[in-house]
Amino acid sequence: MSILAELLRAERRSLAPYAQHAADTRGRAHPEAAHSFRTDYQRDGARVIHSRAFRRLEFKTQVFLSGSGDHLRNRLTHTIEVASISRTIARALRLNEDLAEAVALAHDLGHPPFGHSGEATLDRLMGDHGGFDHNVQSLRVVEVLEQKYPGVPGLNLSHEVIEGLRKHDRRLRTPDGWVYRQPSLGGQIANIADEITYYSHDLDDGLDAGLLKPGQLDAVRLWRETRETALARHPELAGKLLRTYVIRCLIDREVEDVIIASRERIAAAGVRTPDDVRLCAKPLIGPGEALRPANRELRKFLYQNIYFHPRLAVMNRRACARLERVFRAYERRPELLGSAAAGRVEAQGLHRTLCDYIAGMTDPYLIAEDERLRGSSRSRPPRTAARVTSTARRPH
Repeated sequence: MSILAELLRAERRSLAPYAQHAADTRGRAHPEAAHSFRTDYQRDGARVIHSRAFRRLEFKTQVFLSGSGDHLRNRLTHTIEVASISRTIARALRLNEDLAEAVALAHDLGHPPFGHSGEATLDRLMGDHGGFDHNVQSLRVVEVLEQKYPGVPGLNLSHEVIEGLRKHDRRLRTPDGWVYRQPSLGGQIANIADEITYYSHDLDDGLDAGLLKPGQLDAVRLWRETRETALARHPELAGKLLRTYVIRCLIDREVEDVIIASRERIAAAGVRTPDDVRLCAKPLIGPGEALRPANRELRKFLYQNIYFHPRLAVMNRRACARLERVFRAYERRPELLGSAAAGRVEAQGLHRTLCDYIAGMTDPYLIAEDERLRGSSRSRPPRTAARVTSTARRPH
């Protein structure tokens, strides 16, 4: 038996009947021969990891601009954490881990420099030209902008990964024209794993950066309850070790809640096949009702005390002013665009082309490009060499 056949056989043995099996994929927009020792979803995850857009995530804002601190998250480390939690949830529910991971790895490829503040700025600048949304841009990256294979645009990912990235669409469509409501269960996981990840790591980074004081968190029910649980297990803990352990326990609590609630929803829905899942009115993967109010309270706390923090607001305005200056400079002088980008102007228009170009930049590259365009440098800026500070990020 070939390695691929054994992998597909193992999926049949281990996955739930309503899980999306790699053997049942609806394929790719551009058909390809099967690989000899990897399933389609394993190949999809590898294609994302080996893309340029994925590598650039290391120097893109999560909450703090790239380079602000050695231990603070960036868009890449955030993505890796989302992928890890996605695999955990998929494994516990007997869903396809490789599919869940591939969606998680690709979910933030479309983020521009400076996080959600940069996204809001680009959306405003593109107001008369179709706007900008990082979720839509992630699809552009994997379907159009990455050029890895001869004669094929994008990464040519499987249909099931693409449907997972269309998380805000409520009219999904198969290649043969069937219209449905939800992606597969594996495709639904990354969305909630994303929330769990930023709930925890934004608290962690906010404490490390001094934006939060530990005492402030006592007013948050979820933190307070989780802290009590942590101290009951390890009463000797204090200070930073206690905070770190509380965050670890918080992640465990959130993940366990999603697993239990999702299992109950799946059973109540009576789904028996992946296409039964696709016909459901609402996603089946998500937190339980009991924890939703506490999660809303935590989210509100993050907005008030981190994302809208005055210290970050100043840096945020400066960063977005840089982005707008670069946008306007390219708008006035399209010849400043690189040759590859300039070649797309005729097909998709100037503004979408320069938007794609800017959205693909890292934080330090855009900062250096702004300095170059303002006359302080005569050379093209390096992609990763620039000193940077902080800016705010809003979660999904």
